[in-house]
Amino acid sequence: EIAPVDQFEMQDIKVNPIAPEQLDEMYKLSNSYENLFSKRARLYKELGLKEKNLSENDFRKYILSDYTFLSRPVMIFNDQIFIGNSKKNIQNIIDAIH
Repeated sequence: EIAPVDQFEMQDIKVNPIAPEQLDEMYKLSNSYENLFSKRARLYKELGLKEKNLSENDFRKYILSDYTFLSRPVMIFNDQIFIGNSKKNIQNIIDAIH
């Protein structure tokens, strides 16, 4: 059985953009802005970022500049962070909730 949704807070980052403080909290749990960055974002290819050697500060800047650069979903539960929608990650979320 999955926990009731009212125990979680969902943030629509299209409407309510991620704040720098929120991103920095995610960084503390993941130890990397690159882990939070979506290399599948359309802009990643359009801006030619694949060919650039991006630093952690670059990843942070891009995530804050456009919501599509944040790998989604991101879930924080009991001081653990879960990033992305891979089958393994979704299973890890389910296991953590139980």
